[in-house]
Amino acid sequence: MITTGEAVLLSGISRVTINAWIKSGRCIGVKHLRSSIKIPKWQFEPYVFPVLQTVSEALATTDGWQMLSFLETPHVALGGLAPRIALEQGVTRQRIVELAAAQGH
Repeated sequence: MITTGEAVLLSGISRVTINAWIKSGRCIGVKHLRSSIKIPKWQFEPYVFPVLQTVSEALATTDGWQMLSFLETPHVALGGLAPRIALEQGVTRQRIVELAAAQGH
């Protein structure tokens, strides 16, 4: 997990944009202690970042903890892999979004 400041350095995007992305579900940010926000560093990987907004919409939430839970929890339909790992191993974005939609409804 990284801070928003570290995310700015990693991504080259402004803090304002990172915060807007968190609010819209395009980026995962979770509350950590009082008002600090932590961001999973792996979400900026090219196999994860493009699918985040769609996963957020399929889950019908922008809550970072819910998105993080979905992406990090092993799923039977993925052979016991967590969706994030499945994406890394080549499972299609469509398959991950379908699982998110099934869980979100």
